[in-house]
Amino acid sequence: MLQQTLVAALALSAHAAGGPGHSSSGGSSAGGSSRPEARPTILLIHGGFVDGSGWQGVYKRLRKDGYAVTIVQNPTTSLNDDVAVTRRAIDASVGPVILVGHSYGGVVVTQAGNDPRVVGLVYIAAFAPDNGESVGKLIANPAPGAPVPPILPPKEGFLFLDRAKFAASFAADVEPSLADFMAASQVPWGLEALNGAVTQAAWKTKPSWYLVAADDKMIPPPAQRQMAKRSGATVAESPGSHSVYVSHPEAVAKIIERAASGVSQTAAK
Repeated sequence: MLQQTLVAALALSAHAAGGPGHSSSGGSSAGGSSRPEARPTILLIHGGFVDGSGWQGVYKRLRKDGYAVTIVQNPTTSLNDDVAVTRRAIDASVGPVILVGHSYGGVVVTQAGNDPRVVGLVYIAAFAPDNGESVGKLIANPAPGAPVPPILPPKEGFLFLDRAKFAASFAADVEPSLADFMAASQVPWGLEALNGAVTQAAWKTKPSWYLVAADDKMIPPPAQRQMAKRSGATVAESPGSHSVYVSHPEAVAKIIERAASGVSQTAAK
């Protein structure tokens, strides 16, 4: 079962250094009249323990290829809060939208993706829950012998990761100094986000794509494949740790552009 294959990773995400993708107001958008009309706007949604700066490499590639991109800055306090911020970013976008989520960001995508402006969903080594599921529920029964991420005991309703074990746990293919910065710059991740359950899974009605991180030690690749299959996603795989969107931004940008092309072709019919 899916729950038995998921490692006890509390919506772990990889986090990169700050860059031009940052936004403190829920999203920083770039794009303009040069963007082809048929192309959707891309919204990049981070997971727990991090902010949106980890998307920098992906952002640069998408912008180079002419896409309008918004990096959504979720507070990661609760699923409801994160969905609300994402919906504001959708409202601020021009034309159709594709939502891209990494790790816990996949839960946000699954709920927020029901907005009628959203035309596609992309999961990057992410949780893709069904109705009534939360990250907490999905990770309740990890497989025997699965590696346990270095989650520290919660404090005042928020979680952090052990800095000393951060890199080895899920950023093994990230440059060491950057992995160290990622560990030092963690954002508190709320228990209400961990336990926030999806009420209507958007992948039941919207096309989806899924990138499996083949070397992920946080959400095991078999679990990723199982969630992708359940959601009916178009699947690709890439070498990389759970930090695949930091270490392999080209592979992440490629599947996002594949999704954008797919929904554009469908709309043109």
